[in-house]
Amino acid sequence: MCRWCGREVPDAGLGRRRQYCRQSCRQRAYEQRAMVKGSAVAEDAVVLSAEEASVLSDRVYEVRCAAEDMATALDEGAEASELRELCDAVMRAARAADGWR
Repeated sequence: MCRWCGREVPDAGLGRRRQYCRQSCRQRAYEQRAMVKGSAVAEDAVVLSAEEASVLSDRVYEVRCAAEDMATALDEGAEASELRELCDAVMRAARAADGWR
């Protein structure tokens, strides 16, 4: 996994394992390390603006609600087709929440 974006890192074959999937991810990681150097912010910290944090919080809430809907449907003995729709909704919400970075 790329240390910056989380994507799969292609196997380079011989030598040390790559830590970043692309040169741009390596550059972004360097820029972040350089920005926080000498500050109280941890080197591996993720800093979000208030708006970004709010959007991420909303996405996580959507995933939780979709999962709760699916759990309720299971408890009520829903049909397989309804459960499939609810499962698809959970997956869509999770994919949207996963793309925050």
